[in-house]
Amino acid sequence: MAEGRGLGANLGVGSDSPLPLPASIRMFTGIIEEVGTVAAVTPLAGGRRLRIACSFADVLRVDESVAVDGVCLTVVAHDGDGFEAVAVEETLAKTALGDRAVGDGVNLERAMVLGARLDGHLVQGHVDTTGTVDAVEALADSHLVRIRYPAEQAPYLILRGSICVDGISLTVARLDEPTGTFALALIPHTWANTTAARWAPGVRVNLEFDLVGKYVVRSQAADSPTERPQ
Repeated sequence: MAEGRGLGANLGVGSDSPLPLPASIRMFTGIIEEVGTVAAVTPLAGGRRLRIACSFADVLRVDESVAVDGVCLTVVAHDGDGFEAVAVEETLAKTALGDRAVGDGVNLERAMVLGARLDGHLVQGHVDTTGTVDAVEALADSHLVRIRYPAEQAPYLILRGSICVDGISLTVARLDEPTGTFALALIPHTWANTTAARWAPGVRVNLEFDLVGKYVVRSQAADSPTERPQ
Protein backbone atom coordinates (compact mmCIF):
# COMPACT_ATOMS: atom_id res chain seq x y z
CA MET A 1 0.00 0.00 0.00
CA ALA A 2 1.45 3.36 -1.00
CA GLU A 3 2.48 5.72 1.79
CA GLY A 4 -0.37 7.99 2.90
CA ARG A 5 -2.96 6.05 0.91
CA GLY A 6 -4.59 4.03 3.67
CA LEU A 7 -8.32 3.74 4.27
CA GLY A 8 -8.45 7.08 6.06
CA ALA A 9 -6.85 8.82 3.08
CA ASN A 10 -9.28 7.19 0.68
CA LEU A 11 -12.21 8.41 2.74
CA GLY A 12 -10.87 11.90 3.18
CA VAL A 13 -10.35 11.45 6.92
CA GLY A 14 -7.60 13.76 8.10
CA SER A 15 -7.22 15.29 4.65
CA ASP A 16 -7.70 18.92 3.67
CA SER A 17 -10.48 18.01 1.24
CA PRO A 18 -13.31 16.09 2.95
CA LEU A 19 -15.27 13.90 0.56
CA PRO A 20 -19.06 13.74 0.17
CA LEU A 21 -20.66 10.62 1.58
CA PRO A 22 -21.65 7.94 -0.95
CA ALA A 23 -25.10 8.52 -2.46
CA SER A 24 -26.50 5.58 -0.49
CA ILE A 25 -25.36 7.08 2.85
CA ARG A 26 -26.78 10.51 3.54
CA MET A 27 -26.25 11.77 7.07
CA PHE A 28 -26.60 15.11 8.80
CA THR A 29 -25.40 16.57 12.10
CA GLY A 30 -28.26 18.78 13.25
CA ILE A 31 -26.10 21.90 12.96
CA ILE A 32 -28.17 24.34 10.91
CA GLU A 33 -26.30 26.02 8.06
CA GLU A 34 -28.90 28.59 7.20
CA VAL A 35 -32.56 29.50 7.57
CA GLY A 36 -34.07 29.39 4.09
CA THR A 37 -37.44 30.72 3.00
CA VAL A 38 -40.30 28.84 1.37
CA ALA A 39 -40.62 30.71 -1.93
CA ALA A 40 -43.33 28.59 -3.55
CA VAL A 41 -45.53 25.59 -2.85
CA THR A 42 -47.03 23.63 -5.75
CA PRO A 43 -49.67 21.04 -4.86
CA LEU A 44 -49.22 17.69 -6.61
CA ALA A 45 -51.62 14.76 -6.87
CA GLY A 46 -50.75 13.71 -3.33
CA GLY A 47 -47.63 15.58 -2.34
CA ARG A 48 -46.14 19.07 -2.65
CA ARG A 49 -43.28 20.56 -4.62
CA LEU A 50 -41.41 23.11 -2.53
CA ARG A 51 -39.15 25.87 -3.73
CA ILE A 52 -36.73 27.02 -1.04
CA ALA A 53 -34.74 30.25 -1.37
CA CYS A 54 -31.25 30.06 0.14
CA SER A 55 -27.73 31.36 -0.38
CA PHE A 56 -26.04 28.06 -1.29
CA ALA A 57 -28.47 26.97 -4.02
CA ASP A 58 -26.00 27.66 -6.83
CA VAL A 59 -23.54 25.04 -5.55
CA LEU A 60 -26.16 22.31 -5.19
CA ARG A 61 -26.66 19.57 -7.75
CA VAL A 62 -29.69 17.55 -8.75
CA ASP A 63 -30.00 14.39 -6.58
CA GLU A 64 -28.16 16.02 -3.66
CA SER A 65 -29.78 15.72 -0.23
CA VAL A 66 -30.76 18.69 1.91
CA ALA A 67 -32.42 18.46 5.31
CA VAL A 68 -35.37 20.86 5.39
CA ASP A 69 -36.62 21.30 8.96
CA GLY A 70 -34.97 17.96 9.63
CA VAL A 71 -36.56 16.15 6.67
CA CYS A 72 -34.13 14.69 4.15
CA LEU A 73 -35.30 15.85 0.72
CA THR A 74 -33.76 15.37 -2.72
CA VAL A 75 -32.92 18.37 -4.88
CA VAL A 76 -34.84 18.02 -8.17
CA ALA A 77 -33.99 21.46 -9.59
CA HIS A 78 -31.97 24.51 -8.59
CA ASP A 79 -30.68 27.87 -9.78
CA GLY A 80 -28.80 30.76 -8.23
CA ASP A 81 -31.69 31.75 -5.97
CA GLY A 82 -33.09 28.51 -4.63
CA PHE A 83 -33.76 24.83 -5.05
CA GLU A 84 -36.83 22.63 -5.46
CA ALA A 85 -37.72 19.36 -3.76
CA VAL A 86 -40.77 17.13 -3.63
CA ALA A 87 -42.43 16.01 -0.40
CA VAL A 88 -44.48 12.90 -1.16
CA GLU A 89 -47.54 11.61 0.69
CA GLU A 90 -45.57 9.55 3.21
CA THR A 91 -43.37 12.54 4.06
CA LEU A 92 -46.37 14.83 4.59
CA ALA A 93 -48.10 12.21 6.73
CA LYS A 94 -45.17 11.77 9.11
CA THR A 95 -43.76 15.29 9.30
CA ALA A 96 -44.87 18.89 9.75
CA LEU A 97 -43.76 19.95 6.26
CA GLY A 98 -47.40 20.16 5.24
CA ASP A 99 -47.77 23.07 7.67
CA ARG A 100 -45.18 25.19 5.87
CA ALA A 101 -46.46 28.06 3.71
CA VAL A 102 -44.90 30.62 1.39
CA GLY A 103 -42.79 33.03 3.41
CA ASP A 104 -42.06 30.59 6.24
CA GLY A 105 -38.49 30.06 7.35
CA VAL A 106 -37.06 26.54 7.28
CA ASN A 107 -33.89 25.13 8.82
CA LEU A 108 -31.45 23.91 6.17
CA GLU A 109 -28.46 21.60 6.34
CA ARG A 110 -26.60 19.89 3.53
CA ALA A 111 -25.41 16.30 3.97
CA MET A 112 -22.18 15.95 5.93
CA VAL A 113 -18.85 15.10 4.32
CA LEU A 114 -16.37 12.46 5.47
CA GLY A 115 -13.51 14.02 7.35
CA ALA A 116 -15.49 17.01 8.60
CA ARG A 117 -16.13 17.65 12.29
CA LEU A 118 -19.31 16.17 13.74
CA ASP A 119 -20.46 19.04 15.95
CA GLY A 120 -24.00 17.80 16.64
CA HIS A 121 -24.98 14.13 16.51
CA LEU A 122 -25.71 11.61 13.77
CA VAL A 123 -28.99 12.53 12.10
CA GLN A 124 -30.57 10.67 9.18
CA GLY A 125 -33.21 13.18 8.19
CA HIS A 126 -35.80 10.42 8.67
CA VAL A 127 -38.37 12.01 10.95
CA ASP A 128 -39.89 9.56 13.41
CA THR A 129 -42.93 11.57 14.41
CA THR A 130 -44.14 15.07 15.19
CA GLY A 131 -44.42 16.69 18.58
CA THR A 132 -46.34 19.75 19.71
CA VAL A 133 -44.87 22.72 21.51
CA ASP A 134 -46.50 22.82 24.93
CA ALA A 135 -44.86 25.90 26.46
CA VAL A 136 -42.03 28.38 25.88
CA GLU A 137 -40.40 30.15 28.82
CA ALA A 138 -37.96 33.02 28.34
CA LEU A 139 -35.25 32.87 31.00
CA ALA A 140 -32.46 35.34 31.71
CA ASP A 141 -30.00 33.79 29.25
CA SER A 142 -31.93 31.09 27.42
CA HIS A 143 -35.33 29.77 26.39
CA LEU A 144 -36.87 26.66 27.90
CA VAL A 145 -39.13 24.92 25.40
CA ARG A 146 -41.42 22.09 26.50
CA ILE A 147 -42.62 19.69 23.79
CA ARG A 148 -45.34 17.06 24.00
CA TYR A 149 -44.56 13.75 22.30
CA PRO A 150 -46.61 10.60 21.44
CA ALA A 151 -46.64 8.20 24.38
CA GLU A 152 -45.45 5.25 22.26
CA GLN A 153 -42.20 7.10 21.53
CA ALA A 154 -41.19 7.33 25.22
CA PRO A 155 -38.59 4.50 24.99
CA TYR A 156 -36.49 6.61 22.63
CA LEU A 157 -36.11 9.54 25.03
CA ILE A 158 -33.54 9.73 27.81
CA LEU A 159 -32.55 12.59 30.05
CA ARG A 160 -29.55 14.46 28.60
CA GLY A 161 -29.80 12.39 25.43
CA SER A 162 -29.70 13.80 21.91
CA ILE A 163 -32.79 14.61 19.87
CA CYS A 164 -33.29 16.39 16.57
CA VAL A 165 -36.15 18.92 16.55
CA ASP A 166 -36.97 20.56 13.20
CA GLY A 167 -33.47 19.58 12.12
CA ILE A 168 -31.69 21.08 15.16
CA SER A 169 -29.41 18.87 17.26
CA LEU A 170 -30.52 19.45 20.85
CA THR A 171 -30.26 17.86 24.29
CA VAL A 172 -33.15 16.65 26.41
CA ALA A 173 -32.78 18.90 29.46
CA ARG A 174 -35.85 17.66 31.31
CA LEU A 175 -38.05 14.62 30.84
CA ASP A 176 -41.50 14.27 32.36
CA GLU A 177 -42.97 10.94 31.27
CA PRO A 178 -46.18 11.25 33.35
CA THR A 179 -47.16 14.34 31.33
CA GLY A 180 -45.62 13.07 28.08
CA THR A 181 -43.33 16.07 27.66
CA PHE A 182 -39.63 16.86 27.45
CA ALA A 183 -37.87 20.21 27.70
CA LEU A 184 -35.04 21.80 25.75
CA ALA A 185 -32.78 24.62 26.93
CA LEU A 186 -31.91 26.79 23.93
CA ILE A 187 -28.92 29.13 24.02
CA PRO A 188 -29.28 32.60 22.42
CA HIS A 189 -27.28 31.58 19.33
CA THR A 190 -29.65 28.71 18.52
CA TRP A 191 -32.68 30.90 19.18
CA ALA A 192 -31.39 33.60 16.83
CA ASN A 193 -29.99 31.42 14.02
CA THR A 194 -32.70 28.81 13.55
CA THR A 195 -36.49 28.81 13.32
CA ALA A 196 -36.82 28.08 17.05
CA ALA A 197 -38.08 31.63 17.68
CA ARG A 198 -41.31 30.73 15.85
CA TRP A 199 -42.04 27.91 18.28
CA ALA A 200 -45.13 28.70 20.30
CA PRO A 201 -47.75 26.59 22.07
CA GLY A 202 -49.61 24.46 19.54
CA VAL A 203 -46.91 24.52 16.84
CA ARG A 204 -46.00 21.12 15.42
CA VAL A 205 -42.32 20.18 15.19
CA ASN A 206 -40.49 17.31 13.54
CA LEU A 207 -38.83 14.84 15.90
CA GLU A 208 -36.04 12.41 15.07
CA PHE A 209 -34.78 10.33 17.96
CA ASP A 210 -31.17 9.31 18.45
CA LEU A 211 -30.10 6.71 15.88
CA VAL A 212 -28.05 4.59 18.28
CA GLY A 213 -30.83 4.67 20.86
CA LYS A 214 -33.35 3.38 18.32
CA TYR A 215 -31.16 0.39 17.49
CA VAL A 216 -30.72 -0.37 21.20
CA VAL A 217 -34.47 -0.27 21.79
CA ARG A 218 -35.06 -2.43 18.72
CA SER A 219 -32.49 -4.96 19.91
CA GLN A 220 -34.14 -5.18 23.31
CA ALA A 221 -37.56 -5.51 21.71
CA ALA A 222 -36.32 -8.45 19.63
CA ASP A 223 -35.75 -10.32 22.89
CA SER A 224 -39.20 -9.37 24.19
CA PRO A 225 -41.72 -9.96 21.36
CA THR A 226 -44.60 -8.68 23.49
CA GLU A 227 -42.93 -5.29 24.00
CA ARG A 228 -42.10 -4.00 20.55
CA PRO A 229 -42.06 -0.17 20.24
CA GLN A 230 -43.79 1.15 17.13
